[in-house]
Amino acid sequence: MKLLLDEMYAGLKEYFEALGYQVVTAQEAGLKAAKDRDVAEYAGKHGLVLVTQDQKSAELAELLGAKCVFISNLMIAKLVDQKIKEQTH
Repeated sequence: MKLLLDEMYAGLKEYFEALGYQVVTAQEAGLKAAKDRDVAEYAGKHGLVLVTQDQKSAELAELLGAKCVFISNLMIAKLVDQKIKEQTH
């Protein structure tokens, strides 16, 4: 599976590669400071799964038929909460 990491997740590239994914960052794709629609269209044209925290990019990807994983603040908070509870119980 091939991923397109939006700008805020570029630092995770090596981690996803270690997990076996082929990864391109928005910066590597020439999408630094690009419009949300451009990022979503790039993902769709290149068969990449967009990984983003940007709700607008995620919604545009859905409308354009591109695959997307939207990482919301709520999702992050729930994950941290779960880890805290695991550590304290």
